[in-house]
Amino acid sequence: MGMSTSDHYFSEQPTSTSAPTTHEVKVRNIRFTLAGDRGVFNHGELDWGTRVLIENADVPSGGVLLDLGCGGGAIAAALARLRPDAEIWAVDVNERAREVTQRTMTLNTIGNVRVASPDEVPIDLRFDAIWSNPPIRIGKGELHILLESWLARLTPLGCADLVVHKNLGSDSLAKWLATRGYAVQRHTSKQGYRILHVKRIV
Repeated sequence: MGMSTSDHYFSEQPTSTSAPTTHEVKVRNIRFTLAGDRGVFNHGELDWGTRVLIENADVPSGGVLLDLGCGGGAIAAALARLRPDAEIWAVDVNERAREVTQRTMTLNTIGNVRVASPDEVPIDLRFDAIWSNPPIRIGKGELHILLESWLARLTPLGCADLVVHKNLGSDSLAKWLATRGYAVQRHTSKQGYRILHVKRIV
């Protein structure tokens, strides 16, 4: 993917040389231009996991939605097309990813997406839905901290849809989430990718 050995898409400031790209995407009967760059997840193309999520997750209701770990902004762009009336947040620790996501929004004249670092999201903001292809490769411990932090910011009736490949621990993640007070349902399983539908146990 054009990254140095010490450079990862979850690095806060990638050191790889910037090489912007664009890629035309058609998914779920919507079209948009996806920006990309080295050191950013997707790098201008729509990966299979994200495609499975966008094509199969139920379109979320509610007014405030989150693309967690936005990469190049594919999920945020899709949500913006599917829910033009919603307020959508696209959040990533990677500074270049945020720049690329903003470029994706500009290329598609999308105005209802707010791109932010985690620290820029108001602490009292709550989300009606979260869509995410979470950064599994940050390690299990860091992933658990990340998910606990953001799932706690769902509204009482909010839900999250997470896409994880079975070979990267989707089943063990589902079991762990169940121990943390969440109801977890396997919504879809395609090409090894599983969508975990996560809700609070009320």
